[in-house]
Amino acid sequence: MDGRALLSGVMVPLVTPMSAPGEPSAAAAYGLLDALARAGARSLMLFGSNGEGPLLPASALTEFAAGVAARWRQLTDGGPVLVNVTAAGTAEALERAAAVRLAEPDAVVVSPPIYYRHRDDEVVAHFAAFAGAGVPVVAYNIPRYSVPMTPAVLDEVLAMPHVAGIKDSSGDLALFGQLIAAARRRDDVGVSQGSESQLVAGLEAGTDGIVPGIANVAPVLCVELYEAFRSGRLAEADAAQETVDRLITLHTIRPGVPAVKAVLDSRGLCPPHVAAPLVPVTPDERAALLDLVAPLDAHLITPR
Repeated sequence: MDGRALLSGVMVPLVTPMSAPGEPSAAAAYGLLDALARAGARSLMLFGSNGEGPLLPASALTEFAAGVAARWRQLTDGGPVLVNVTAAGTAEALERAAAVRLAEPDAVVVSPPIYYRHRDDEVVAHFAAFAGAGVPVVAYNIPRYSVPMTPAVLDEVLAMPHVAGIKDSSGDLALFGQLIAAARRRDDVGVSQGSESQLVAGLEAGTDGIVPGIANVAPVLCVELYEAFRSGRLAEADAAQETVDRLITLHTIRPGVPAVKAVLDSRGLCPPHVAAPLVPVTPDERAALLDLVAPLDAHLITPR
């Protein structure tokens, strides 16, 4: 599968359901996977920021990734599964890629290294090190958490034969335009927009697909946005974007994964457990979150 096909449609950066704090459980994810598949989501990305990947040791990744990948492919007739292996250094990222090999990912997702602010040549060398990993790479530009990918780095990385695409969550539309231009120098490099407030803007710029974290709780809305844009129903796409913008304000109550898991828990689709040092939402935060999303209930994910 070339990169453009791989990254098309709506990809869910899946939360990691857990049987206890810090203990990923594929079985605990089955109800959520079923609901996402019925909603029309096409593919998954495991262990991203929504999936608490950097908080989980490599030893905790294998069983969950393999179990979720097998279940998703059954539900979606082989829908793509990507696995984020981002880490602070190249050796650890390669170790994490080896740890999820049992899942047979369609690609591994690799950010520039986190923690240190590396030079451009070091970032390029990090991506080059995956040439022998035996699996395609999707680069992931998320400068909030890792070294930003500069235009020069994008040019070099997206020219590497083992790099099949890129996901961008920078929120920088000027850079996104440069990224699209770099990707389109090859016919087989896909581009995905991860900035939730700019899903339509990304599609207008030429992205192949979208990867919104809010798709965990509102997958039908995200699929409707994508399909409305692709079929030329731009007013409907814009209206869906406005609803996405309303939903993502849940992060003003409690930023990040605990808030998303609280909403899913209220719908019986994911336990509230998170990986340390994260802690679940407080009772007051949970009540505020549910009050916020109540007017948008028609857009929220539903169990079977």
